[in-house]
Amino acid sequence: MCWRPSPRSRSRPRSTPRTRSRPGGHDAALDQWRRQAEQARYAATRAERRYRAAGPENRLVARGLEAECEAALQAARDADAELDRRESARPVQLSPDERAQVLALATDLPALRAAPSTTDRDRKELLHALLDDVVVTVDNQARTARLVLHWKGGLVSETTAGLPRPKPPYRTSEDTISLISRLAAHYDESMITKVLNQQQRRTATGMSFTPANVATIRQRHGIPACQGGTGPDPDGEVMSVHQAAAELGITASTLYRWLNDGYVPGEQITPGAPWRIRLTSAMRALVADDAPAGWVPVQVATAALGVSRQTVLQRVKRGDLRAVHIRAGRRKGLRIELPAPQDGLF
Repeated sequence: MCWRPSPRSRSRPRSTPRTRSRPGGHDAALDQWRRQAEQARYAATRAERRYRAAGPENRLVARGLEAECEAALQAARDADAELDRRESARPVQLSPDERAQVLALATDLPALRAAPSTTDRDRKELLHALLDDVVVTVDNQARTARLVLHWKGGLVSETTAGLPRPKPPYRTSEDTISLISRLAAHYDESMITKVLNQQQRRTATGMSFTPANVATIRQRHGIPACQGGTGPDPDGEVMSVHQAAAELGITASTLYRWLNDGYVPGEQITPGAPWRIRLTSAMRALVADDAPAGWVPVQVATAALGVSRQTVLQRVKRGDLRAVHIRAGRRKGLRIELPAPQDGLF
């Protein structure tokens, strides 16, 4: 069922004349709300007429028109309620005593401006109410500004204000620039960014690094980008762990374990940077498809020598023991050559 608007809202005149000397902001806003309320009542009336004009045989149509009518009536009631609220919220006229207090404030504007209850917004509005125009002349060399103030009453005054000194340009720390220079010889901007952020370094503005600002720092300081290769090296080619593992025919996890055990040497430019392996002929000799006769697994070597696994690996690293890693077949793993008894190691 569709309910009719309240008689009070239907009987409301389209415009309520008011007697005032001049229109104010509140009255202008009320006129707009009156028009909106009138439009909402007119829409509700039209929706009700369409609903009542629908025949009883068109139940589906009538049901849709009923919902539309209810929505329009609710909108009209809301508009009337908002209009009533705004009409009752008319600004209160100042009493003679209050008016005298406001006028007395004009005799001591500095105290009014410095009052704790005066906000920055109030200070700006106070200046807008008192000033007609301000002419500013800036002296960049002396970092001063000359202000000519044109007041509402016709008075013109001058004052001088100091300008803030320009802040020094942002600059990345020398330590970070040096690190970027060392990393750029081997890695691209994405890897350099990852390393810098892992070390919790920040840009000159206190932000995290991105590949874009790493590239900007590198170009600004003339740091060449990574060329992807350094040519032949008599001491062995330096490559990543994954590249070295693929070259040796073993898994990267095995090579990382060797690095952790100290079995093979590795290079790391800075904490957080990827490990790099120098693939020498001696390291290539550490990997084979089969072990020589008599070479035993690490656990057998530790039991025979009576030392820990770490000590065995350290002796291999120093060259006191020979070892080879079997990379294929069922006997995969490290094999150690045990010394002869006369060597005095038993």
